[in-house]
Amino acid sequence: MSRQPPVRDVAPTVQKLRVRYAKRGRLRFTSHRDIQRALERALRRAGVPMAYSAGFTPHPKISYAGAAAMGSASEAEYLEISVTERLDPARLRASLDAALPPGLDVIEVVEAAPGALADLLQASEWQIELPGVSAGQAGAATAMLMTESAVEVERMMKSGPRRFDARGPIVRLAADSGSTASGAPCAILRAVVRHETPAVRPDDILTALRQVAGLTPPVPPMVTRLAQGPLDPESGTVADPLAADRASVGDAVAADPHPR
Repeated sequence: MSRQPPVRDVAPTVQKLRVRYAKRGRLRFTSHRDIQRALERALRRAGVPMAYSAGFTPHPKISYAGAAAMGSASEAEYLEISVTERLDPARLRASLDAALPPGLDVIEVVEAAPGALADLLQASEWQIELPGVSAGQAGAATAMLMTESAVEVERMMKSGPRRFDARGPIVRLAADSGSTASGAPCAILRAVVRHETPAVRPDDILTALRQVAGLTPPVPPMVTRLAQGPLDPESGTVADPLAADRASVGDAVAADPHPR
């Protein structure tokens, strides 16, 4: 006879909320697992009435979507939480932000509209700072890459090395001049990349640039995700994934004008 899970009273979900947060500064070197732990501790400190799963080991209903790889900063990380009481998103943003360490910053909290958050995250916009590389060098290299129909790169996965096309998912790639945090001149790449499997990351783009054009930055780049969300294929831009959630705020307020 199979073992049955214990019977527990599980409070129902009455509201889902989507959170946009940033990963800045030295926290870009923090693993996603450690980021998850920090966020879950902050939710407990802030007294958020989380909904839990049933079964032998109940866990809070938190969904993470499209997390940036370790080493990358981000202005557009997202998660969705389920709660057992209706909450005021603005108050939750303030209390959750106060409970997090500096560098993990809550930018916005909105009530979730119907649909899956992950389905909205179709592409990312990346900024890649290349200290020691001129805008001219970077521009010539990006032009060469964008003329290619496919460029295979290799990356070590959990299952071993894997080769895949790094060019196909790149929607836009351009170079400009800029400066580092210390004021030194550098090239800045802006890339819009479709989310595919396996995901093409900024380091894959740099590998493709090295293979096609011999571009090799003398020092490690600084990578920041500026946005992720729905992709407009005509303009090659990334839209705000929370726009539909904001549009439904009026209906949610009308249903319960006094959220906690």
